[in-house]
Amino acid sequence: MLNISLKRINQNIDLEKYNSFKTLRERSVSKILLRLMIVLIVGGILALFLPWTQNIRANGNVTTLSPDDRPQTVQATIGGKIEEWYAQEGDFVNIGDTIIRISEVKEMYMDPDILNNTQNQIVAKNESSKAYAEKANNLSGQLQALINSKEIKLDQNAIKINQTKLKIKSDSIDLVAARTKKNIADNQFKRIENLYNEGLKSLTDLEAKRLSVQETQAKVISLENKIDSNQNELNNLKANVTAIINEYDNKIAKSKSDRMSAMSAKYDADANRNKLQSQYNTYEVRQKNYYITSPINGTITEAVKTGIGEIIKAGDAIVNIVPKEYKLAVETFISPMDMPLLDIGQKVRVQFDGWPAIVFSGWPNSSYGTFGGQIFAINNDISDNGKYRIMIAPDPDDIEWPTEVRVGGGANTITLLNDVKVGYELWRQLNGFPADYYKNSKSKKVKTKIPLKKIK
Repeated sequence: MLNISLKRINQNIDLEKYNSFKTLRERSVSKILLRLMIVLIVGGILALFLPWTQNIRANGNVTTLSPDDRPQTVQATIGGKIEEWYAQEGDFVNIGDTIIRISEVKEMYMDPDILNNTQNQIVAKNESSKAYAEKANNLSGQLQALINSKEIKLDQNAIKINQTKLKIKSDSIDLVAARTKKNIADNQFKRIENLYNEGLKSLTDLEAKRLSVQETQAKVISLENKIDSNQNELNNLKANVTAIINEYDNKIAKSKSDRMSAMSAKYDADANRNKLQSQYNTYEVRQKNYYITSPINGTITEAVKTGIGEIIKAGDAIVNIVPKEYKLAVETFISPMDMPLLDIGQKVRVQFDGWPAIVFSGWPNSSYGTFGGQIFAINNDISDNGKYRIMIAPDPDDIEWPTEVRVGGGANTITLLNDVKVGYELWRQLNGFPADYYKNSKSKKVKTKIPLKKIK
């Protein structure tokens, strides 16, 4: 009743007779609403004490732990012309399988018998080196022989000098004796001459004594000449020492010079042989590079160069190969504000693009479709996008990542931090405080690079 009329009739109506008015007077709906509100308030208060896992969410992409497991681009080591294809897109190839064969396009390598010709040159230079080495050895023997001959000649000359000295000494003794005899003969001749003048000796005796004087004088003169001759010979022998030394020194010097020339020629031959050997090795390796092989086990996904007869340059991409087996990882980027909260070995939940998932931010264990991971490496150097690069590997204690995930796909990561109450998290968010920082007791020091030997 609105009671807007001047003539009211509500005094004439008994409201107790009507159930509608009775129901409105009891207000049953207001009691239910009150109970519901009380339940919600109590539930909200209790919810403030529920556990909440603080986390850091980021976006990234799927990659591999090892660079060897990532898609490989096979490049041409040398330039050439494509002659034959042995594989095509979609084919599976093993390590060492031939993909294409190329031929030579440079004139300096077009000799079909270049390896044999170079090998023959190497053999010739090697024989030349051996010949020079043999010559040097012979000259070494000759040099030693000259040294020995020099010593022998000097020894022989020294012996002759000693012999001449002895002769001079002996002749000097004989000269003294001859001079004594001459003096005696002179004295006897004078006595005989006096006696002859007195008539006591005959002319024959006088002439005999005169002959004796002449003989002794001749003997003295002969010995003096002999001594002078021996002295001259001694002087010549002494001078011959210098001549012998000079003669053999010249021969020895020439022999040494010839030997050094032979050694120089040998070293030059060795250098040319090594140069030819290096060229031979280069030709051999270059010919092996005519066949471009697969560096990994995988599937050819794209042929960059196509056709027969196409000219390629060194370093040109030929095909792209995706490895058969690889170990997945997730590459994500964290803002500098969250960087201090991360550590090696920290747990992470990963949601892959295209994989159905139901994610509860604060209750990761209750989420569906996420997979466990752990931080494997953290870059200390900031990336070009202004964030820090984080590598996440599969958690060995969690379920395996799905095999349907492919390298290059997107991934959302939830890095798990400390467990707090919902009320505390709301209070932190309202005040703009950072998440609780904590240290993982099993964590390792931050790595800037991923050591290959630790990738498993």
